[in-house]
Amino acid sequence: MPNPPDVVLWSIPAFALLTVLEMISYRLRPDDRAAGYETRDTATSIGMGLGSLVFDLLWKIPIVAVYTAVHELTPARIPVLWWTLPLILLAQDFLYYWAHRGHHAVRILWACHVVHHSSRKFNLTTALRQPWTGLTVWPFYLPLIACGVHPAALAFCAAVNLVYQFWVHTERVGRLPRPFEYVLNTPSHHRVHHASQGGYLDRNFGGVLILWDRFFGSFAPETEPCVFGLTKNIDTYNPLRVATHEYAAIARDLRAAHTWRERAGRVFRGPGWQPPGPRAAGRTGAVATTGGAR
Repeated sequence: MPNPPDVVLWSIPAFALLTVLEMISYRLRPDDRAAGYETRDTATSIGMGLGSLVFDLLWKIPIVAVYTAVHELTPARIPVLWWTLPLILLAQDFLYYWAHRGHHAVRILWACHVVHHSSRKFNLTTALRQPWTGLTVWPFYLPLIACGVHPAALAFCAAVNLVYQFWVHTERVGRLPRPFEYVLNTPSHHRVHHASQGGYLDRNFGGVLILWDRFFGSFAPETEPCVFGLTKNIDTYNPLRVATHEYAAIARDLRAAHTWRERAGRVFRGPGWQPPGPRAAGRTGAVATTGGAR
């Protein structure tokens, strides 16, 4: 297919304008109940976003190579037409849901995604707080390539999904009319996703559609004010530490592990997993203090 437009690049002016407007809104109409903005936090989010652009260029080399190889090997071909593109967008959003859910369920994947949840604020710059190790997402989309979707078409749909999600990172928009709230991922739904209190953890994974969460039992409505951040916050604005802190925690836990089964659990079980038995309960140091910050 022809090279699709870079919708992320074309959206940057809109991102900047909306962010400035949101900042101004907090100046003109302060809200003590909202997390709002903090200079160092905002700088970190923007820095993480800029860094992700650089690292994503590097990760694209092996990802495009694998996608191209799979696309050449499969006999199926799905053309990009006016009626197939919405179906590809729908399929990509479905697979995004499972990729997102997987990145909350497996610790080594969470080590990548935790970056996006590390801010205790929730504003439009939070959308820019992206990981530098985005090599963990591409396997989830291989079924689309194997079904005949061109890698460029997949990249376009993923970019549309990403651009859509920018505006849901805000506390300045309340609940939308009920039909929108039922079908779409909205600021209300995504606030729940970024909240750290127990009833909200690991909920609302949808990208564009919230229907996937309703279908697969991961939906939670916003019923109380959200507390943003991790269950164990990292207390740093250093972009390098933000990008790598969970990988460092995994390394510490692996060094402290006593068996290969425990080591596998530290990598492939959930972020809060602890080994069974009295040995885990009595342990201190890296194992007791990390355990996968949520």
